[in-house]
Amino acid sequence: MSLEKDLKDLANASGTAAAGDAGTPVRDPDTAVPFFSQAATFERLWPLIEARVHQVFDRGKFSHGRQVAELEGALAAYTGADHVVAVNSGTDALVLLLRACGLRPGDGVLVPAYSFVATASSVVLAGGRPQFVDIDPVTYAMDPAALAAAVTPASRFVLPAHLFCRMADMGALAAVAARHGLTLVEDSAEAIGMRQGGRHAGLHGAGGVLSFFPSKTLGALGDAGAVLTDDPRVAERVAALRHHGRPGPTLDDFPAIATASTLPGLNSKADDLQAAVLLAKLTCLDRDIAFRAVLGEAYRRRLTGVPGITRLPRAPARGPDDADVLYVYLIEAERRDALAAHLARRGIGTEVYYPLPLPLQPAFARLGHRPGDFPHAEAAAGRALALPLYPDLTLDQVDRVCAEIRAFCAGGPS
Repeated sequence: MSLEKDLKDLANASGTAAAGDAGTPVRDPDTAVPFFSQAATFERLWPLIEARVHQVFDRGKFSHGRQVAELEGALAAYTGADHVVAVNSGTDALVLLLRACGLRPGDGVLVPAYSFVATASSVVLAGGRPQFVDIDPVTYAMDPAALAAAVTPASRFVLPAHLFCRMADMGALAAVAARHGLTLVEDSAEAIGMRQGGRHAGLHGAGGVLSFFPSKTLGALGDAGAVLTDDPRVAERVAALRHHGRPGPTLDDFPAIATASTLPGLNSKADDLQAAVLLAKLTCLDRDIAFRAVLGEAYRRRLTGVPGITRLPRAPARGPDDADVLYVYLIEAERRDALAAHLARRGIGTEVYYPLPLPLQPAFARLGHRPGDFPHAEAAAGRALALPLYPDLTLDQVDRVCAEIRAFCAGGPS
């Protein structure tokens, strides 16, 4: 079996798995609209990927090597970060960033009540204690006023998340953090390409992260991530922590296995095969971001005013140096679950972002939160639904998705 076929099968599988996570049965492959696929992108970029993958095989070093080093440099150039440290997932990036910034056992970390579970679980894995903050109902991001009210004597960090298409209000959040002496770090896993005040997401405090999970705006064929920071001490510590606590120039350095470990670290070295894919996909990232905006506008035009759709993505007023990036097209619907089931029967994939606010997740039950504690996060969790949005999606497919939504909202047969 050829390398090309193996990797193309993997590209198809990554899209199928994402759709399957949404519980979407596909009746007719010719008319199905998966929640996510990158098969066509992979086909288009295969010559670039093939050349890079063969470089990896020719060298015989499959992680923590030259392709990873090149990816770190390319991401630094794209984001403007002084330092980029590639690791093996966005979650590990958060854990290592918190540890590198000095999180101590039991320290309170203020996190949004509405986000992917890794925003809070990374705090626990790093040894801290999540302290939940309600969200702004317009941006879905941590609300600065709610943050100010949630600070306690145990609080040492604030960790906002940038969700779906825009950044949190970093000026207001940074002001609260400074007033209370909190270290500001960013869950910017979804936010490649997003900027506020001319600064890329992840660079408004001590550091931030990127995730390259396949469905992300810049996605690999598996898990990968990175830490962004302008602080050389944070970068040096993350680089050591990702490689069993070994300091110094371990990247692409075979003898480094004999280097003494100066602190307990992880095996979170980045994979050169994933780096090879990401370097190829970086060449069309800006074009992909622009097409995501085209798809988003197509959704907006077709869904505006549809009864039962209570909210479409809406960007707040922003300055000339800000940039939004549409990673997820999130709507709110009165009968969200019934709509998702209707679309699934039509072979259209969707995702619920997120089924439970973080304080009510079983993983955090010991913190003692109850329904009603975080009303904006709970409202979003009950109504929000993500529609297909990715560079391989066509405008004809957007038409089909929207036609089925309008049919459902008009009370047509399901």
